[in-house]
Amino acid sequence: MSKYTIKQIFIDNWDKFLLENPNLNIRPVVFEEVKRMINCGNPELGYALYYCDHCNKFVNVPFRCKSRFCNTCGVKYAQDRAFNISKKIIRCKHRHIVFTIPKQLRIYFLEDRNLLNGLFVSASETILSWFHDLNKSQNFTPGIMCTLHTFGRDLKWNPHIHMLCSEGGAGNIEVFRKVPHISFKALRSRWQKLLLSYLYENLPPSKLNTFKKLRNLLYSSYDNGFYVYAKPDDISSIKIAVDYVIRYTGRPAMAQSRILDYDGEYVTFYYQRHEDNQRVEEKVHVFEFIKKLIIHIPDKHFKIVRYYGIYAKKHKHSSKIFKMLSQTQIEIRKQLRKWRLSIELSFGYDPTKCSCGNFMIFFKLVIPKKYSIATTSPPSV
Repeated sequence: MSKYTIKQIFIDNWDKFLLENPNLNIRPVVFEEVKRMINCGNPELGYALYYCDHCNKFVNVPFRCKSRFCNTCGVKYAQDRAFNISKKIIRCKHRHIVFTIPKQLRIYFLEDRNLLNGLFVSASETILSWFHDLNKSQNFTPGIMCTLHTFGRDLKWNPHIHMLCSEGGAGNIEVFRKVPHISFKALRSRWQKLLLSYLYENLPPSKLNTFKKLRNLLYSSYDNGFYVYAKPDDISSIKIAVDYVIRYTGRPAMAQSRILDYDGEYVTFYYQRHEDNQRVEEKVHVFEFIKKLIIHIPDKHFKIVRYYGIYAKKHKHSSKIFKMLSQTQIEIRKQLRKWRLSIELSFGYDPTKCSCGNFMIFFKLVIPKKYSIATTSPPSV
């Protein structure tokens, strides 16, 4: 684990960054998320107070920020998100599919982030229409989970969709048919046509003339369609696949373990280059590092994870299809998600156990200018 943290880098440099970049167009959500992340765990913003009636010791547990830009809270966010996805997943093989776009199109999604919705719409429709065409009368519908990544391994702006798709679908008559072969070659031209059509329909009129020329160029340059990765993966379990595609949905666009050095002015980090899987080390000024990260903070209320097909709404055969988790397993995992048990399982200690060996009890919540005192039994942990 790296000894350098993104939080400390922002604490050291955020105010200076704003002071020296007064003309930088920073979205309001960035200010909000960075502030929450910097103050995560600050007891001055409130905490839960626990009391040991054996040694009269008090321990406060600061509130966490729950920001999608916080590495600490992001771990819990990803765990909760993975659990919610697992409750929907049916018991069958799934294909990990990646939908990419050419470099020339990336600027449109940066200038107007509302267009990012089009990546979800076009990717899901690519798969749904392909399954429909297998047998139009049956209208086979797969289960689809999509998540958006706006970054490449080098942190540059590179929006693309990661999808988990069931290798099979529910039909109008058949309960479920396995579809082990999903041709990524067949998906490429379909993805290209749907995405370019979406952009043409949603770009402002002032940009359409330029876009038409680019569209013609892209059709001629990418005569096989835009790149789609859909090869069968050597994934030992669906849990590993889920964890992989959502790992950055609730935290910064890079893991802190990739930071090699930070001297107060420059940050050195590494990434594995996608083309040849070679390790590349990059040293950038701390202000440039901050820019590389904040550009990927999603807009407020923007849904990073979305469901389609039989994962989006109940199908008439839903009650006949086996889920990956039984109701009993779901209830057990709900208990494990609680604060006390999750800490004990993740870090090997009970946060309510006092140093004297006795178990502490919840005493009260301390909130700035307000106090909420528990007068009965402590809440479930």
